[in-house]
Amino acid sequence: MTTIGCIADDYTGGTDVAAGLRRAGLRVALVFGVPTPDLSLPPCDAAVVAMKIRTAPVELASRHVATTYDWLTSQGVQRYYYKYCSTFDSTPEGNIGPITDLLLQLTGMQTSVICPSSPIHGRTVYQGHLFVGDRLLSESPLSSHPLTPMTDPDLVRFLGRQTAGRVALVSWPEVATGPSAVRDAVDRLDRSGVRHVVTDAISAGDLRTVATAMQDRSLLTGAAGLAEAWGQLVHDRLYDGEARRDGGAPPAPGTAGDEHSATLEDGSAGDTLVLAGSCSAATLGQVSEAKAAFPSYRLDPVRTPDPAQMLEEARAWLQAQASGRPRLIYSSATPAEREAAIAAMGSRTAEHLEDVLGALAVHAAAAGTRRFVVAGGETSGAVVSALGIRQVLVEDELEAGVPWCTTEGRRPLRLLLKSGNFGSSRLLIEAAP
Repeated sequence: MTTIGCIADDYTGGTDVAAGLRRAGLRVALVFGVPTPDLSLPPCDAAVVAMKIRTAPVELASRHVATTYDWLTSQGVQRYYYKYCSTFDSTPEGNIGPITDLLLQLTGMQTSVICPSSPIHGRTVYQGHLFVGDRLLSESPLSSHPLTPMTDPDLVRFLGRQTAGRVALVSWPEVATGPSAVRDAVDRLDRSGVRHVVTDAISAGDLRTVATAMQDRSLLTGAAGLAEAWGQLVHDRLYDGEARRDGGAPPAPGTAGDEHSATLEDGSAGDTLVLAGSCSAATLGQVSEAKAAFPSYRLDPVRTPDPAQMLEEARAWLQAQASGRPRLIYSSATPAEREAAIAAMGSRTAEHLEDVLGALAVHAAAAGTRRFVVAGGETSGAVVSALGIRQVLVEDELEAGVPWCTTEGRRPLRLLLKSGNFGSSRLLIEAAP
């Protein structure tokens, strides 16, 4: 029985929360895009639906969420989790507030819990302010994100711009007192007419406290940290406290087990294509390391402003590379390079580059590549959509929040979808042996 249904606002956010639920000991299925009525889940404890709604128009995002909610309900789900970025990526207009309002309406809940804390990734909330490491969000590199710059770390104030509902805080001293104190505080705010309750959390223990206090609610929202804590409670109920093996779930049904370097049917474990589109500082560092380790090719709009020609040249480079070796194709760029690219290719530069990377993934898969490593949420969405992948089973993580995923079928594809901000400097190298 599928106990938890999670709606994630982008593809790598979906893999992040799926990894957290799997760490909690649950069997997890991951669905990409808005589910269609003919799609059914495999046996699993939790289902994650990853969509590209983080920066979509509010009306479109709301339609997709409503359709997904109905589908999850048809699959027997009764508890829901809305997963957004641990840096609360959105604009002053949305979409976190409007989508949470919609899910409150659909579930019949009066009050939401807002908790983007994810200490495993260095994201914490204290006095309602979001921190990245030891710095306020507004003082971190994420304040200049190209799509969702976050310059206000005050979650109560920021969320208040996105919703007509009142927003209030349960502060850390109440969280530190324990689940009963949190439950009483949320109930008190609920009775006073508060619609959205931001909760402080600076440790995994705090997340466990919040999850325990709210465990019987039909809706929670947050980053992967609270989902994992909630998943641990669900696991203990489902399996009567059965010990987790190595901190993770048993192999997902239909997978070969836990070996990251497992050879696929055609023996192509080393035939890996790395596609990087994120322009975050973390990904730029990872691309720099990977370029020194294996052959690489940059998609450069200044040199080749025509998308069709860019694809043709990149495909020719890919065909010329020796099989059995990792290869890197990237459009990741510094701010100055992005400005030059837009000047050369126009306002749809990012969309053109995503289309090219997706088309290259299709070309590589047709040529026999079965293993793909993708850096960036928008890029992951483009690649998964181009490959026509609707559903995967989630395996173990390479690094925190970055799990391997495997498609079902006779010739499965192995995917690692990485958020732009995640991972150590050698992640792309470690993912492509």
